[in-house]
Amino acid sequence: MNTEAFFKLTYGLYVISSATAGKKNGYVGNTVFQVTATPPQMAVSCNKDNLTSSLIAESGYFSVAVLEQDTSADLIGLFGFSSGREVDKFAGMEHLVTEHGTPVLLQNAIAWFECRVIHTMDVGTHQVFIGEIIANDLLSPDKEPLTYAWYHQVKKGRAPKNAPTYLPEEKETPSEDTSAPEGLYRCAVCGHEYDPAQGDPERGIPPGTAFEDLPDDWTCPVCGSSKEEFYAV
Repeated sequence: MNTEAFFKLTYGLYVISSATAGKKNGYVGNTVFQVTATPPQMAVSCNKDNLTSSLIAESGYFSVAVLEQDTSADLIGLFGFSSGREVDKFAGMEHLVTEHGTPVLLQNAIAWFECRVIHTMDVGTHQVFIGEIIANDLLSPDKEPLTYAWYHQVKKGRAPKNAPTYLPEEKETPSEDTSAPEGLYRCAVCGHEYDPAQGDPERGIPPGTAFEDLPDDWTCPVCGSSKEEFYAV
C-alpha cells in the first residue's frame, strides 16, 4: 500500500469538544465533514482513547470549532498533544458554553457548530458520531481556515497518534553532527521540524537562529518536548 496517497486527501483542522458532569475537554481533529444539508448534519471521527469520545457518548452533544490558518502552535500543541485527563485545556482560553453545557472554543476559531448526536458508529479504534447541527455562528468571514496540507507543509506539523490519519513514520538515524545550523531538527515525539532559516517567531526566536543557539528552556512549539528530544535530519 502506498501511504503517500493518503496525504492527497483534503482535510481541515478543527477543535472538537464536549462536556459532562462538570468535565469539559476538546481535541484537534481533521475528520469532520458535513453529511446532509436538510436537515443539516455533520460527522466526526474520534479515537476511543480520547477523553472527548467518552464525553460525547455520555452527553450526546459535541461542538466543532473551525480553526483559522494562523492558529498558534501553542493552541495546536495543547489541544492536539496534551491529555485532558491531566490538564484543563480550556483554562485561560476564550470559549463559550452553550445551554446544553457544550464548550465551544472561540480562540483562533473562524466558525463553530454545536451538534446533537443522532447516530453512533463503531469503526474499531474510533467512533463516528453523526450529529444534527442545532446552533452555529460565523466569527471571521474574511479569514482562511487552517487545512491539513497547510499544517504539514507550512507549519511542519504532524498528526497526533490518535488521529484517524496518523501513519507511523520510519525511524531515522539521527545525524552525528547535531549542531549544523543549516539543517532541520525534528522532534522525536511529534515530528515537528525546527528550521533555523525560519526560527520560531511566535516565541520570539528570529529567523536565522541556529538550533544550538536556542535558549535552554526552549520547547517544541507543538508538543512541548525539550530540546533534547530533537535530532538533526
